[in-house]
Amino acid sequence: MKVVIIEYNAGNIQSVRYAMERIGVETILSNDHATIQSADKIIFPGVGEAGSAMKSLEQNNLHLLIPTLKQPLLGICVGMQLLCKYSEENDTACLGVFDMPVNKFESTGVLKIPQMGWNTIYDLSSPLMQDVPEESYCYFVHSYYVPHNQYAIAATNYIQPYASAIHKNNFYGVQFHAEKSAQAGEKILKNFIAL
Repeated sequence: MKVVIIEYNAGNIQSVRYAMERIGVETILSNDHATIQSADKIIFPGVGEAGSAMKSLEQNNLHLLIPTLKQPLLGICVGMQLLCKYSEENDTACLGVFDMPVNKFESTGVLKIPQMGWNTIYDLSSPLMQDVPEESYCYFVHSYYVPHNQYAIAATNYIQPYASAIHKNNFYGVQFHAEKSAQAGEKILKNFIAL
């Protein structure tokens, strides 16, 4: 199986590679269109800021390629957010696979922004979440979120309930860092490879 991690300047790439190695999957790191198009599975990681991440994708025309892909693709953290239509982070137009905005958490003065650390996922559905227990703990670091919507396959509550995983056709996204989320994250990565 050919698993490609999309290489651009906003990826948490090493930790994703190590997580895949732990489940026995070799990965190829590439920004080459032909290599990405020939993959069986694609991982689209992301850390940092949405605007600069989109600019990095545009340098290699990856912003044109990604929405056209037909094989299973998993966006992680900012990778999931970039699959949406628009981010409030620096007023950024994103890839538009999911017709959803990405909003900034509103400070309540009680909970800190960014959300950083372990939180639970619930209302799990889709083959990506198969055999992941309800209320599993996953690892989050983010100041922006995708509102709950028809694509949600997991929810999390921080300041308010929001979509912590989404699915549409061959595109999947998780807001948490699956590669750092212990047993639940490992199971989700295994499920993705098994899709």
